[in-house]
Amino acid sequence: MAEQPRLLEGLDPEQRQAVAAPRGPVCVLAGAGTGKTRTITHRIAYLVQRGLVVPRQVLAVTFTARAAGEMRTRLRALGAGGVQAQTFHAAAFRQLRYFWPRVHDTGMWQLMDNKFRLVANAANKLGLSTEREDVRDLAGEIEWAKSSLISPEQYPEAAARAGREPPVVPAQFTRVFAGYEALKNRAQSLDFDDLLLHIAAILEDQPEVAEEFRAQYRSFVVDEYQDVNPLQQRVLDAWLGPRDDLTVVGDANQTIYSFAGASPRWLIGFARRFPEAAVVRLERDYRSTPQVVELANRVIGAARERPAGTRLKLVGQRPDGPRPDFAEYDDEAEEAAAITRKIAALAGRGVPLSEIAVLFRVNAQSEVYEQALSDAEIPYQVRGGERFFARPEVRQAMVVLRGAAAADDEVDDLPGAVRDALREVGLTDEPPAGGAARERWESLIALVELAEELVAAVPEAGLRRYAAELAGRAESQHPPTVEGVTLASLHAAKGLEWDAVFLVGLVEGTLPIQHADTDAAVEEERRLLYVGATRAREHLHLSWALARAGGRRFRRRSRFLHGLVPDDHPAALPVRGRQQQEAQPRAKATTPRCRMCESALSGTLEIKLGRCSTCPSDVDEDLLVRLKAWRGERARQLKVPAYVVFTDATLTAIAEQRPADVGSLVGISGIGASKLEKFGADVLALVQGERP
Repeated sequence: MAEQPRLLEGLDPEQRQAVAAPRGPVCVLAGAGTGKTRTITHRIAYLVQRGLVVPRQVLAVTFTARAAGEMRTRLRALGAGGVQAQTFHAAAFRQLRYFWPRVHDTGMWQLMDNKFRLVANAANKLGLSTEREDVRDLAGEIEWAKSSLISPEQYPEAAARAGREPPVVPAQFTRVFAGYEALKNRAQSLDFDDLLLHIAAILEDQPEVAEEFRAQYRSFVVDEYQDVNPLQQRVLDAWLGPRDDLTVVGDANQTIYSFAGASPRWLIGFARRFPEAAVVRLERDYRSTPQVVELANRVIGAARERPAGTRLKLVGQRPDGPRPDFAEYDDEAEEAAAITRKIAALAGRGVPLSEIAVLFRVNAQSEVYEQALSDAEIPYQVRGGERFFARPEVRQAMVVLRGAAAADDEVDDLPGAVRDALREVGLTDEPPAGGAARERWESLIALVELAEELVAAVPEAGLRRYAAELAGRAESQHPPTVEGVTLASLHAAKGLEWDAVFLVGLVEGTLPIQHADTDAAVEEERRLLYVGATRAREHLHLSWALARAGGRRFRRRSRFLHGLVPDDHPAALPVRGRQQQEAQPRAKATTPRCRMCESALSGTLEIKLGRCSTCPSDVDEDLLVRLKAWRGERARQLKVPAYVVFTDATLTAIAEQRPADVGSLVGISGIGASKLEKFGADVLALVQGERP
């Protein structure tokens, strides 16, 4: 009992209310930066310390292995080390391995690493394309259907109701989906969604198994509850049964995975399901300065139809900082160069490069920043690309370090011993100038810095303890900090934070993305901007470019920036060349403009072509002929009508605008993410006069 006051120390009144709430249903509506992980780990430890539950009876679930690993680390430090903190899939896999022999005559089926091969086989049997991007689209749609509890037979109606754009016509997809399931079952294999489906079915259909499970686990905690999908909610319901000992934490303002089936409706409806639930709102933001918080509030405050009870308004708790900065550039190369200079200036003022991030809507936007940073010899890492512990130099380093630990655990200087061991795999005293060699060096030096962190926490740690720490981090995908600027998509940035954040490429067609063609989709894009803004602790920079690589300046800044850019800011005015200050106030951002004469466009065709009907066409006739021939061939390969590949209007727009890169291509109306992945490389090759 003496530990209880310590667990409540340092908490604000709302956090304390959530931690000390009676055992039973608790809903914590936690805004960005409000200390949700601290709150839920203290709540678990508080229940344990009061003797209301023993650690092994608590199951805490979240959505990433890294988040689960962080939760376990915090719980151990709070004296609740026996709590099971896992992802949904890891928890289900563990339970399934235990209960499978009880309900099946065979050994547990093998878990597949991925479904690509079987999906390709199912598509091939139907004469459909088995190109990598096409199979990936099919696999993604199967995952959406299964996570939404939709069978192959139910798919056409459910997809139409949800407004899905299937990679093939619905009837064909139904056959692919059914064929994949048949091949998988014949091979006695499971995919990751099957882990959840099978454990839910076992608990629902086997009362004695459910009784044994519920005798083991008495209390449940779900983090990021706004991101659960129907399948995960079904599993949670099966775990709970008739009980209500459930704590959920989430923020509907950070729902950004609806495309994958996630929905905040269970978070929003929690109090209706459990009328006696304690509902606590965390709105004190300890992450960001009041200036960043104020901008984030304005971004999300403009959202439409926000559900009652979830309208959190953050209140900054940190000292004042600089106002968020806005900038408009002529083209993307100028934008990237300017931001690189700003990054160098921040680094010169003492901001670590690892505390700086450049965030964008689509991964294709990364390339121009990689080039600009490389030219400036500023190290960077691309988040969402190759995982840290999967890098060849890191795998080699771990082998060497395990060998060193086995040979001699007693060292006086752990960081020095690690540095000496890593010389075998290429670590030098001075970093290489740049490029791939610099990236490898940064990975290795991060391992040395991890040894320094470990010694600071555990002074007596030796090589064996260090090797065990590395193994644990690799298992939970919790890499050490690499000293370099982070480049990441807004989706990949969720759950992270930096001292300085650059939100780039904020133009119509990119944010919101071109294919966000419903009110709900546009609102999700707004939430992405909100998530991006709330990643910044102190410095926040928002920018956009009017053209791509030296092209015409016809792009418009994102509609989400209306009301954010101060009226007296140069970026509030349009750019004609570089005479920003002499320009007239910009027209509403919702009005598309002709790329030639800048007149307002009207009608679908004008908007698609990017020019008004009175301006002459500058179509490349030869390119248009090549595009139509290519379209006909691809349509025959895919066994679909030609317009399904691209309409005539879209081909004409391509032949007129002649996009030179992915960023230019995605700005053309009619080219969304799916078509970009399927056909983008071919189209760009044709524009360059090459064979696709």
